[in-house]
Amino acid sequence: MQGITSRWLLRVLPWVQASGGVYRVNRRLSYQVGDGRVTFTNIGSDIRVVPQELCELPLLRGFDDDAVLAALAGRFTQREYGVGDVIVEKGRPSDQVVLIAHGKVNKVGEGEYGDETVLGNLADGEYFGESVLAGPQGEWDFTAKAVTPVTVLTLSWQDFEALNGEAGGLRAHIQQAHSSRNKPQNEFGEAEIGMSAGHDGEPVLPGTFVDYELSPREYELSVAQTVLQVHTRVADLYNQPMDQVEQQLRLTIEALRERQEHEIVNNRNFGLLHNADLKQRIHTRSGPPTPDDFDELLSVVWKDPGYFLAHPRTIAAFGRECNKRGIYPTSIDFNGHQLPAWRGIPILPCNKIPVSDTRTSSVMLIRAGEQNQGVIGLHQVGIPDEYQPGLSVRFMGINDQAIINYLVSAYYSAAILVPDAVGVLEHVELGREG
Repeated sequence: MQGITSRWLLRVLPWVQASGGVYRVNRRLSYQVGDGRVTFTNIGSDIRVVPQELCELPLLRGFDDDAVLAALAGRFTQREYGVGDVIVEKGRPSDQVVLIAHGKVNKVGEGEYGDETVLGNLADGEYFGESVLAGPQGEWDFTAKAVTPVTVLTLSWQDFEALNGEAGGLRAHIQQAHSSRNKPQNEFGEAEIGMSAGHDGEPVLPGTFVDYELSPREYELSVAQTVLQVHTRVADLYNQPMDQVEQQLRLTIEALRERQEHEIVNNRNFGLLHNADLKQRIHTRSGPPTPDDFDELLSVVWKDPGYFLAHPRTIAAFGRECNKRGIYPTSIDFNGHQLPAWRGIPILPCNKIPVSDTRTSSVMLIRAGEQNQGVIGLHQVGIPDEYQPGLSVRFMGINDQAIINYLVSAYYSAAILVPDAVGVLEHVELGREG
């Protein structure tokens, strides 16, 4: 059966018992809101922002007046830029919100020693200048340049102010959201834990309480199922020299486990690619996966990074980029297997990470384990008719055609305990001419 793979992700994830089929993740209360990406629609070349998607902007999160959002979306102006064009310029008035509908943009500023440097990059669905909604913000402290042909939607402060006067509760909502940013919080946006250190004498110590999120996420176990059907004649006559029912069951379970790994990577509800925090997603510097990109990925999962996961073709593309630079990644012994590694961290092949029609893919870096506040697998052991941990084989009887039926079920899920447990390098090119 060629469909059987190494399934490294299932091997390296620590599996935690989800009693009752549910696992709750209580995170500290965070004041960081609206860190999502904006979605657009288009009719031909005419692009518009989906009105409800404007709630992904920090100051509009939770605003539910659809009529006002529709009016606001209608005031955005579409603009096109070519490669190298300047979208906003450092030192000019910061007086507009810019939504990137398509393309890649570099934020360019002054480095520590006065040289021009790339401070970051933005792509489809991302934005900047959103603080303008609370009023003009002085001057831009960076220059935004188009790396590829770029389409943006912009909203000037003047257009927003004209609408804001007619929008009723919009101004109040924005001011309330803006003031929440001033509440004591750490660098991750979590509610601050008050404390005193390095003091002399007997000062009054601050009181504190660790606030949790008001609506903690609960992960329910997912299921992959199939009905194995074997004719009684096969079970009776052809069970030597090997048990045919057992072999049928073995291959069925292998297929279910392959599906399980696919879902843990790609499922929209709990899959790692879709649930990675948007601030933990980075873009390549030039397209192909370079050592610089892998180092950048390490910078977003720097606390006890455990494993890179990439499609085998992505690993090959990374090897080619290393060869071009005269760099030869080391191999390490990992559970008896020789695997490529970068900075001592193994690069595990995972063919469940998709490759697009345009030959782009993603690379994940994860920190695993409950004690490490990382990524964990969820299952429940001790279920009826359990054949393997979290997998049951239940006899369903024999029908009128003498077919034996077995219900094979695998129960599983995965949870990201804190956002910085997963980093994703997106839009990785697997090959380029020349």
